[in-house]
Amino acid sequence: MIKLIKRRPHLLWLLVPFVLYVGALPFVNRVRPLVLGLPFLFAWLLAATLLTPVAVWLAHRGDKNMKRRAS
Repeated sequence: MIKLIKRRPHLLWLLVPFVLYVGALPFVNRVRPLVLGLPFLFAWLLAATLLTPVAVWLAHRGDKNMKRRAS
């Protein structure tokens, strides 16, 4: 696992959704404050849902750059 991270560090972007959904969930499990009229937990999950494709795109872009440098 450590060797994979050393060779392909851009894959660490894929940990962002995991941390947002699972790791931080016990800390953001609140109804108040309201964010844009939504309970805080719903706003957090909405933000995590919107950030997940960005993290996957960054990992994909890093993979493409790695392949381009290798060839």
